[in-house]
Amino acid sequence: MHESTEYFMQAQQILSAFVSRLSSKNGHTNREVEPGPPHDALFLVLAYLDVFELLVMNEVCMPLTDAVNKDVLPWRDIIIERPLNSRLSDEILVQITSKAHGKLRTLALINCFKITDDGLQTVIEKNPLISKLHIPGCSGLTPEGIIRTVKTLSQHHNSLKSLQLNGIYNLKKEHLVTISSHLQMNPAQQKPQPILYHHRNSSLTSRNKESGRMIDLDICPKCNEVRIVFDCPRETSNSGREQSFTHCRGCCFCIRRCEECGRCVDDEELEECICFDICCTDCWLRLPKCLFCNKAYCKQHENQLCSSPASNGFLCDLCNEKLEYYGKLGQ
Repeated sequence: MHESTEYFMQAQQILSAFVSRLSSKNGHTNREVEPGPPHDALFLVLAYLDVFELLVMNEVCMPLTDAVNKDVLPWRDIIIERPLNSRLSDEILVQITSKAHGKLRTLALINCFKITDDGLQTVIEKNPLISKLHIPGCSGLTPEGIIRTVKTLSQHHNSLKSLQLNGIYNLKKEHLVTISSHLQMNPAQQKPQPILYHHRNSSLTSRNKESGRMIDLDICPKCNEVRIVFDCPRETSNSGREQSFTHCRGCCFCIRRCEECGRCVDDEELEECICFDICCTDCWLRLPKCLFCNKAYCKQHENQLCSSPASNGFLCDLCNEKLEYYGKLGQ
């Protein structure tokens, strides 16, 4: 249980900092507050909290501890991501999912690299009602273990509506075919929406709108490897007529795409940003530029901008370092 103790320590530290801020608010540092039961509103919001927040509430007081541990509703959709993913082990996963009492609907493990095939299989066998299984970046899992997991869910006549596997090592074409054969036992899905390159990061979590796709991976028509295959966002040609852009459908290794709009980029219109991402000419012209070198930052890395004290513009990291260096030399 040593790992389990470490897992809860971070939640306890956040709780302590929160209580400390409350006690010092408005200068009432020395004011004593009479203990009492939690407000009724706290019990109403439990079903809307994520796992990290539930672990914090679990440590507040006995009434909230009982409510968190005995109520199944908050634990039916479990999403583990940063900062808890790096500490999640098989033992802790089984412990957390057991709170759903076999009624787990969504299990999303984002980059939980300590989870193994046996740990995931144990959870699946105890929760046959899972309809969304998202395990991207769980490098401790194997294709054989995933096939066993999907087969187990299919045997329970479960309708697995969403499966995300991007980032699983050694996943080959034959593995994907086998997984798809088990998924075909479920009801037919609606026509899937296209997967766009510039939306790839938002699709990693299970809190986004449904794409209509049962599985996130496909076989790239260019290299024949199992990867996320991106579609072209262009639906019409320059003349306004509908046009199929199947020729630029492929994985990110086969086709270069604009970081901003997601469409394929030819050599003639390829523009490189300061962050080394690629943009098309149209998007590059709309992006903010560094005041010194006139290079652009894409929106994904705009948090790296350095404000210029002399104007309303910004400086890139490199130009800002040069400016600070020459400023020190002039002192």
